[in-house]
Amino acid sequence: MLKPANNTTLIALIKLLDDPDETAFNLVRNQILLLGSDAIGPLEKCLDNTFDSMVRDRIQPIIRKLHQDNLYVEFSNWLNIGSSDLLTGFILVTKTHFPSLDERDIVISIEQLKMDIWIELHENLTALENVKVLNHIVFDIHHFEGNKSDMALPENSYIHSLLETKKGSPLSLGMLFIILSQKLGLPVYGVNLPQHFILAYLSAPGIENPGADDVLFYINPFNNGAVFTRREIDLFIGQMKINPEKSFFAPCSNPEIIRRLIKNLIFSYNQSGEHEKIEDLETLLTAYE
Repeated sequence: MLKPANNTTLIALIKLLDDPDETAFNLVRNQILLLGSDAIGPLEKCLDNTFDSMVRDRIQPIIRKLHQDNLYVEFSNWLNIGSSDLLTGFILVTKTHFPSLDERDIVISIEQLKMDIWIELHENLTALENVKVLNHIVFDIHHFEGNKSDMALPENSYIHSLLETKKGSPLSLGMLFIILSQKLGLPVYGVNLPQHFILAYLSAPGIENPGADDVLFYINPFNNGAVFTRREIDLFIGQMKINPEKSFFAPCSNPEIIRRLIKNLIFSYNQSGEHEKIEDLETLLTAYE
């Protein structure tokens, strides 16, 4: 919350947004940006209450810039200290273009899904039986599925859209599967296979720096959680005519998964020519540098 002095300053600055002089406006804009994300609320209130088209055209980019600056800080912090929580990374990328996203609704939906699965699990189940339970709840009961008719649609890559429509890409469905599995203590991780994101079920939980030798089997989230072996990956790589790499068979990190999510969205928005959205996503990528 803004201190009283800053709040008074902000109110005065907002009143100057109708100054026709561009130089004066740029000075005002820069001063507002210095006040940070606390300025968003008053600016949105002004946006709702003004009919001045010039003021509206000036306020909207300022609000967008404040949202993106704040999101960049949150995302950088996630990369540096909190990347063990894949759901948070997923939410932050979604907030790039849906800044008013209610995180509580997302968390509640995920917890409900987790509880539906937890009820069916017990300690005597094998790894394959655990996956069978997850598949039944996620794909048969809740009817999540791959959007095979339009896999590159940006909506496939946003967490709230995935939960609402039950349709997603291999990556977003895989991320949901990982999030649910790990909340339940099951050792499921992502694998950065070219052109198709898959999952690995490890031989035990808690393995540090797991590699391909720690994988029991693989899971295809885009095909209702079908289970397969390394041989199928070898065949896929052969069909793609690319050289096999260790990373095609081993679990990858959460930051790598989120980087792939961002790049998928950039590809989607390149298809539709939405350059402003591409810029926002590319800004997030700079946090990896």
